[in-house]
Amino acid sequence: MELKQLEYFMTLCRELHFTRAAEKLGIAQPSLSQQIRLLEHEIGMPLFDRTGKRTAMTEAGKILLHHSYHIFHELSQARAAISELQGLKRGNLKIGALLTVVSYLLPQTVIEFHRSHPNIKLSVLGMRTGDIYHGLLQNELDLGIVCLPVEHDDIEAIPFFKQPLALAAPKHHPIAKEPFVTLDMLKEIDSILLPDTYFLRQLINEQCRALGFEPRPVMEMTTMESITNMVSKGVGATILPKGYLDDIADPSIQTIPIQSPVLTTEIGIVYRKNKYLCAASRVFIEQFISTVKNGASSKPD
Repeated sequence: MELKQLEYFMTLCRELHFTRAAEKLGIAQPSLSQQIRLLEHEIGMPLFDRTGKRTAMTEAGKILLHHSYHIFHELSQARAAISELQGLKRGNLKIGALLTVVSYLLPQTVIEFHRSHPNIKLSVLGMRTGDIYHGLLQNELDLGIVCLPVEHDDIEAIPFFKQPLALAAPKHHPIAKEPFVTLDMLKEIDSILLPDTYFLRQLINEQCRALGFEPRPVMEMTTMESITNMVSKGVGATILPKGYLDDIADPSIQTIPIQSPVLTTEIGIVYRKNKYLCAASRVFIEQFISTVKNGASSKPD
């Protein structure tokens, strides 16, 4: 059994289509079919059911895929440990972060890290929580930045920053004159929120249900930038992290504290349990925590 065969096998497991998998791998489809047949011959059992144009994993295929992830995880661990001998002179660091933190918590750290370590290729991807966990477990990501708590046995978390949520309303909206608002005001005003699949929206939904109602936004949008753009145009109000609202400092938007209840989220750095954290990962974590905490302490409440 060769590592190249396992790589082909794992790609086919993801695509479940020989032609697409061959294109992803940059090889001819007959070559892929031949390597999979050789692998099945060595295993002694079929790894895929081929019914017409449909390809599905067999139970043997699912077992091999599970162990293949572990094999490539151990290889990546070995590479990371060996690359430590090179210090921070070269390498790659791939980070998955929630869309709600990419735009205002990460930029300064990314800039400083690149200036200090220009030969480390840094990739920062805006992703959803479930996709971040999936990327970590499949060794497609080195680190993740998510809202806590983490509900996965194979993921470790470093909590480091709590952020309050606040109401953002158009400057000339009647509610903009209030010193604070309560969450049940969502029953009375037009709102623009993230979709239900986002952690922040799920938190808002949970707290609203505790008060006996379900939020019914007039509009749902997938980025904070698009939401605040609608707020600035007077379409409605929203609830977003106060740090983000302070950071954009849009003069057409009024930020109002929320009380009863006070809403907060906790941000944490996550990584695969038992993963060897290379020097690049450790330095990035230290810089990120330091930058965010210093930035938070320098801003007024």
